[in-house]
Amino acid sequence: MWSDMIGNTIGLVALALGWRRSILTWPAQLLSGLILVGAYASAHLSGGVGKQLLVIGVAAWGWWQWNRGRQQAQDGSIAVRFATWRERGLLLAGAVLGTLAVGGLFTLYPSLSWSPWADAYIFVGTLVAMVAQARGLVEFWFAWLLVDLVGVPLAFSSGLAFSGLVYVVYFALVIWGMRDWWLRTRTAPALEGATA
Repeated sequence: MWSDMIGNTIGLVALALGWRRSILTWPAQLLSGLILVGAYASAHLSGGVGKQLLVIGVAAWGWWQWNRGRQQAQDGSIAVRFATWRERGLLLAGAVLGTLAVGGLFTLYPSLSWSPWADAYIFVGTLVAMVAQARGLVEFWFAWLLVDLVGVPLAFSSGLAFSGLVYVVYFALVIWGMRDWWLRTRTAPALEGATA
């Protein structure tokens, strides 16, 4: 499907821009979400449609967050950091409770998804990852890895082969991006100490 291919290609661009900490990651995610709504709707994956609507909303919020936080890093990009233990607890609690709630809803209304728990997991995991990304937390990469572990087989079994292949590429980019952000958290204090 063309919408699947185009939307996911733009999604790859958005991920690469996120890795570079470019504010353009958010409009790219927004556009990808708009296109993928049509792809998931045609495959009768209500969870995927809901996920993309969520992506659109969170992308708008993330864009606003990063606009407010511009020029925080030494190079003028968005500063990144590890989450506090409290933030990690909130992200994990949100992921568990959200998955239980959405999975329960999809189970109660089977017409919403043919794979309720996997769909719920991806739906909520995407939200958790994007919220963490909007806050500049390195943990957003870990959340994406966990989403990919379910997203790849679900995409292939749903007939969205291009989405499945893109998720495999996402996996590689996520590993690379995680390493980059992780290293930046280690060099930022050193740079601040050198300029003090």
